[in-house]
Amino acid sequence: MNAALFATDDESGGPDFLAALNWARRAADGGSAEGQALLAYILTSGPHSITDVPAAERWYARSAEAGCPQGCLGLGLTLLRRAQDEETQREALEQVAKASSAGIPTALYLIAALTEFGIGTRADLTRALELYRHAANKNVRLAQRRLGVALVNGHGIKRDLVEGETWLRRAALAGDAEAAAHVGLLYARGGELPPNYVEAVAWLERAAEGGYAPAARTLGQLYTVGTAVGRDSDLATFWLERAAELGNEQSKVDFANLVLRGSGKSGDQAKTRNWFERAAETGDLIAAFNFAVCFAEGIGIEPDNTKAAMWLRRAAVGVPTAQYWYGRILIEGRGVPEDTAEGRAWLKRAADAGIVDAQVLLGEMLVNGQGGPTDHCGARAVFEKATEQGHAGAMFALGALYNGGYDIAADRDLARRWFHAAAQRGHPRAQLMLGRQLLGDAASPTNLAEARRWLEAAEAQGVTEAALELTRLAKEPSGQARDPEGSCSAA
Repeated sequence: MNAALFATDDESGGPDFLAALNWARRAADGGSAEGQALLAYILTSGPHSITDVPAAERWYARSAEAGCPQGCLGLGLTLLRRAQDEETQREALEQVAKASSAGIPTALYLIAALTEFGIGTRADLTRALELYRHAANKNVRLAQRRLGVALVNGHGIKRDLVEGETWLRRAALAGDAEAAAHVGLLYARGGELPPNYVEAVAWLERAAEGGYAPAARTLGQLYTVGTAVGRDSDLATFWLERAAELGNEQSKVDFANLVLRGSGKSGDQAKTRNWFERAAETGDLIAAFNFAVCFAEGIGIEPDNTKAAMWLRRAAVGVPTAQYWYGRILIEGRGVPEDTAEGRAWLKRAADAGIVDAQVLLGEMLVNGQGGPTDHCGARAVFEKATEQGHAGAMFALGALYNGGYDIAADRDLARRWFHAAAQRGHPRAQLMLGRQLLGDAASPTNLAEARRWLEAAEAQGVTEAALELTRLAKEPSGQARDPEGSCSAA
């Protein structure tokens, strides 16, 4: 009997547990310690119809008492599975230690793991790594991976990137998918090891094909952003879909977002919608929001504004972006009766959560008194929040508020600064208003030239009033002082 006793692979097509049970029972009844260990293994790992865990533990115990290393290992594993107290854990450790002393590679790895995590003994990472090295030298790929990761990270051992990569590579070549992913990431990140993206992708693909979901997701992200491998939406959706199928929930979101942007193949929209639907029905608020988007835009399903509104309402309980969109559809009456007051209330929740579009729309409603009382000071406050996120429309709106005509003291210098900030970001009406203000100071040749530049910029964006100002300017080169007026809309 050797360490292969507990292997389950069978090149002839799989183990014949029933035949094995018959012969193992004969050997066990005849007093063979190895036969008793084999019988216990069959009773533990065979088909459900023949499993008998209590009987297996008894046979493992008899085998272990006879000094059989495989019996000790089996008994130790059985005790670990049911261990509820430290005493049982220590007993399990003792049995596994006996098997490791006999040189069984799996037992060496297991005793190392127990030592690392302090199960049945005091946790000792340094000693655990020594044991991992022994097991790694006996070609236990899990030990090779644990040792490799520790060496790469310098965790409990002197950092050695080259040796760590060597152990990880050995584990990967032996079929360890997670080790292959570690090797791929080493080459993708670069640093002490020179970056090699061809090598990185090859190892990540090996890991993904071996069923390691994070590697498939990493490949999807690499092809999404085009980092060193070139952007490829088809490969991005392929690997993200693979990661999702392997159980990586975040990849479902990544994959769905690509599909929402038009990537993927026939049938992906329906698949995405099904994922969102299943997750939304379990209470996932992000999925509920995305499911609403599917109804709103007809992604994998017929468009239905009423159902879109229903799922947005559910998502709005905890998703600020959903609060913004639900507020909008209430204001616009899409799929629900128009209700500007409630819509404004939802916009405020989204604005307080930092959604910049909600801040701007709420500010406009506060200026115009839509859905509630007019509040110019409140509008100024939310517009200021939006400018912190670089929103040009909010900058223009602040310029208009300070330009006069509202319940805020006029401040033409402050108005000009905000118009200028918005104009620089390409806001067409801010360019118009800035040009008009500069024409008001046309006695300065510099201001006149600057006014013409901003008015021409606004005209190029289709602002009719800018064209009229330029026509007047051509007729009156010296310029005429005028008092610019403008709406506070952030559009």
